[in-house]
Amino acid sequence: MGMVFGKICVETPKYELIKSTPDYEIRKYPSSVIAEVTYDPTQFKGDKDGGFAVLANYIGAFGNPQNSKPEKIAMTAPVITTTTTTHSSPEKIAMTAPVVTKKEEERVTMGFILPSKYKAAEEAPKPVDERVVVREEGERKYAVVRFSGAATEKVVAEKVGKLREWAERDGYKVAGAEVLGRYNPPWTLPAFRTNEVMLPIE
Repeated sequence: MGMVFGKICVETPKYELIKSTPDYEIRKYPSSVIAEVTYDPTQFKGDKDGGFAVLANYIGAFGNPQNSKPEKIAMTAPVITTTTTTHSSPEKIAMTAPVVTKKEEERVTMGFILPSKYKAAEEAPKPVDERVVVREEGERKYAVVRFSGAATEKVVAEKVGKLREWAERDGYKVAGAEVLGRYNPPWTLPAFRTNEVMLPIE
């Protein structure tokens, strides 16, 4: 029942708190090993969280782990998601219709931060599913705002806008796309969920 009410019972990444304001925090995270999958949500019938099952299979969250050992890997929190929108190459169109359109393509990258016992990517079991990539991420700094409730696209966009505004006001340069961190399983009651929006900064 604890998970329904938001208790976080798994390993979470350690960080150094650089600055705390009433609005947000600046944190420095050490290097870590991440298993991630990048996909077009239409592959999963438009479900932006469709990659979760792919990663859960890799660590063995719901059964036999789909990795080279096979070795069950402990679940951690948060599950991190980055969404990017790219423009595909313009189509060549007949001269009789000189209209060039660029289609927006949305790509989602979802990642699990592997337990801290894995110090390098090669220490982690190799995924069987070639869609899963295990990589190292170096030390990095983020501006972070924490919030509860459902992390809908609208709420996340509002949080990102405010966080960017606060960070730039205080002289930080945003250096990449926002990251959404969700600490609880989807069956957790929204009021008890812990979410974070993170902006990489220089």
